[in-house]
Amino acid sequence: MIEVKGLSKSFGHIQAVKGVSFTVTKGEILGFLGPNGAGKSTTMRMITGYVPPSDGRVTVGGHDAWEDPLPARRLIGYLPENAPLYTDMTVRAFLEFVAELRGLEGARKKQAVDRSIETCSLQRVVHQQIETLSKGYRHRTCLAQAILHDPPVLIMDEPTDGLDPNQKQEVRTLIRKMGVDKTIIFSTHILEEVEAACTRAIIIDRGQIVANGTPAELKRKAPQAGAVVIRVAGVAPEAVEGALKGLGTVRAQADGGVVVARVEPKAGSGSDGMAGEVFEIAKKGGWSVRELRTEEGRLDEVFRAITRPDTVK
Repeated sequence: MIEVKGLSKSFGHIQAVKGVSFTVTKGEILGFLGPNGAGKSTTMRMITGYVPPSDGRVTVGGHDAWEDPLPARRLIGYLPENAPLYTDMTVRAFLEFVAELRGLEGARKKQAVDRSIETCSLQRVVHQQIETLSKGYRHRTCLAQAILHDPPVLIMDEPTDGLDPNQKQEVRTLIRKMGVDKTIIFSTHILEEVEAACTRAIIIDRGQIVANGTPAELKRKAPQAGAVVIRVAGVAPEAVEGALKGLGTVRAQADGGVVVARVEPKAGSGSDGMAGEVFEIAKKGGWSVRELRTEEGRLDEVFRAITRPDTVK
């Protein structure tokens, strides 16, 4: 549904996006991660046709976003950053206005407006002026206009920015629900949102893609991923370290009557099956095992390891 090839954008001497390429298929929810100023919003604006690329190509549903823009844009629902709205309108009047811009009339317009109001839980505020709404309801109103025409492609820039925890959960649930039959890209710098809603994630840093995979695949890239942790009783820390040192780097220490040991696999050896080896050593030594687990890594560890904090906007 979305194909991005060699996409680049320069603003004067600053190159904000540098040769970005990826595809997104129907039913995928792609999280676009990166530090502030990494090029997320610029990339999404080029995909929607809002900003022209300096180089590269974007197709949406087979239509070139710049050579054949109208058919491409008809397929897209766009939630921009900061949810810009006409604040002197009521919620319903604004959505009716957007529906008319989308070419909807009569019963089709009413049905589309009613559906978006229900989907985004706007019934309580439908007759209020937008300027009187809380930030959360303003955000929902902008999301409602993005899905008004039931687009097959949905692009959202920081869709939970400024929302309280309950509102964030509602938006994430809605994204997962819509992702069943739509193609969704949303940018974020909140790592928990990727695990909560995404089927795949791309990490961008300084305008370039530095990682691309499912949340589980990305977590396996964490420096701590694959280490085995064991808690045992009835044995000294030195004995634990001595028994396990052949498997990799071992650190063991006493902790409230038990010994906690962490085994990091040798470089290049991999961690598959290491928990079983640790258990066999513990069994052979007659240790009383209280806990045995393999660390899967965390997205924040991956993020910190592959992005640099001094990214320039």
